[in-house]
Amino acid sequence: MQQILYFFIRNKNFLLFILLFSFSIFLTIQTHSYHKNKFINSSNYISGSIYSIKSSITSYFSLKKENTILLEENTRIRKKLESYKNKITNYNIDTAFVYSKYYFSYAKVINNSYSKTKNKLTINKGINDSLKTDMGVVTSKGIVGIIDNISKKYATVQSILNTNSQINAKLKNSKHFGSLIWNTVDPNIVQLIDIPRLAPVKIGDTITTGGKSTIFPEGILIGEVKDFTLTQDKNSKYLNIKLFNDMTNLEHIHIITNLDANEIINLEKETRDVK
Repeated sequence: MQQILYFFIRNKNFLLFILLFSFSIFLTIQTHSYHKNKFINSSNYISGSIYSIKSSITSYFSLKKENTILLEENTRIRKKLESYKNKITNYNIDTAFVYSKYYFSYAKVINNSYSKTKNKLTINKGINDSLKTDMGVVTSKGIVGIIDNISKKYATVQSILNTNSQINAKLKNSKHFGSLIWNTVDPNIVQLIDIPRLAPVKIGDTITTGGKSTIFPEGILIGEVKDFTLTQDKNSKYLNIKLFNDMTNLEHIHIITNLDANEIINLEKETRDVK
């Protein structure tokens, strides 16, 4: 203990300089938006690099499991392609010219939190890969979240396990819409609110994205109804949804780019400005 005190006494001037220097940097970052943005981008780069190294090590030891997941995903894709092929066999359609406004790209999760109230993921793609904020993130089993911050090589994703998350979702069978939220209790269970009282709901019903935004296309899987109750005012239903994704074990994800997003957003902005 005495040695520690001697250390502080001997180096008091240097330590005071470090303290004041750190405080001045903190004030500069907080009061200047340019410096603040540079600091956030730099911290994203550093933390992203650390997470990337950590992810590379852990990935090596889970290759067998990941190969199994990829095989299952390929099987599901083949089944979907066959079903679509059967639907268009009676029509003279050149599928090479079928337009889709959604483009899917691949990324890897290098860090994932799920035990907080505002959980996020870090992925190994960024501005250099044409990523932007407000892009949807999914896996073959369902939605994951929305990109909320980005640097040159990395991006963070606001998880659906985040109290700020509110995603348009619907009952697959009845088409009734609501908002998907999370009550922070269980990382495997989210909630669907604002479903009308008269909407037919059964335990086991599938929940998908509603397609009422420029982020997620309609029909992306989310989960199934675990149970439900009426709200206190008896006007709507409160549904607990068991997620298809295991949000505690994510590695390979897909990023959704809506090629028509800017056109839609600008058009809606012009409409609001007219009013």
